[in-house]
Amino acid sequence: MKPEILMMGPMHPVCMTALEDAYTIHRYWEADNKTAFLAENGPGIRAVATNGHLGCPEAIITALPKLEIISSYGVGYDAIPVKFAIEHGARITNTPNVLNDAVAEMALGLMLALCRRIPQADAFMREGKWAKGGYPLTGELTDRKVGILGLGRIGKEIAKRCEAFKMTVVYHGRRAQEGVEWQYYGDLEEMARDVDWLVVIAPGSAETKGIVSRKVLEALGPDGAIVNVARGALIDEAAMAELLASGGLGGAALDVFEEEPLPDVTPFLLDNVVLSPHQGSATYKTRAAMGQLVVDNLAAHFAGKPLISEVTE
Repeated sequence: MKPEILMMGPMHPVCMTALEDAYTIHRYWEADNKTAFLAENGPGIRAVATNGHLGCPEAIITALPKLEIISSYGVGYDAIPVKFAIEHGARITNTPNVLNDAVAEMALGLMLALCRRIPQADAFMREGKWAKGGYPLTGELTDRKVGILGLGRIGKEIAKRCEAFKMTVVYHGRRAQEGVEWQYYGDLEEMARDVDWLVVIAPGSAETKGIVSRKVLEALGPDGAIVNVARGALIDEAAMAELLASGGLGGAALDVFEEEPLPDVTPFLLDNVVLSPHQGSATYKTRAAMGQLVVDNLAAHFAGKPLISEVTE
């Protein structure tokens, strides 16, 4: 008999096809009455397949007495109550490493788009304005100083790419890291004051919520720019929008937002802002690799083998 899996929402075709072949799938997002759905199917479900946004709330974990594993499609797992899940006998996996390069590429792409005003230049061409005069000068990344907030796997990839653009790299995190050549700042506000660019790539958690406060943004200042490819909740969005509009903050390139999809884009429809709809890992190659890792983690679990990417904290 196939193990039963609760799928929280639609997943990459790699996941959908492989999981449907190997397991009995219960599609949570399709249930009209989700309470009744869980009451009927919950007792037999042994695994949850989800993603970094949907997660797996405590109420669902409680409704699944035989739950053994939660396999999440994404590197972030802030939407999963890890301690609660582990206490209820469930293991958790995510999909780290396979998306490092794609997210790092997006971070640099956003920086280039904002610095060189690529969206505006594209519109300038499309509107036929070049024949009427040249495009204004822009900034550049060369010789600028970038502060990385969160020097994890992806943060290090971003730092390497920034160095390739001849930028000076510094970083802030919970502690200084051994074997890292870049300068460490123990105080985020101090780092923001010293850099031209602040790249946010720290994990989303209760500890990091709002870590980029108004004071940090003001320290970055009218000549500074912020890039967020982590989680929207790490930044005080209201303060950021206000400072961008007033000139208190030089610019922002944003791939993530506190609420997604972004319900009201109006506060960010500014000439000093570049927006992206959470596309950091959204490449064919990377999303397929993420999907395969979800499948492989579940297969390893049900085969009694070591998990490939288990979350333990």
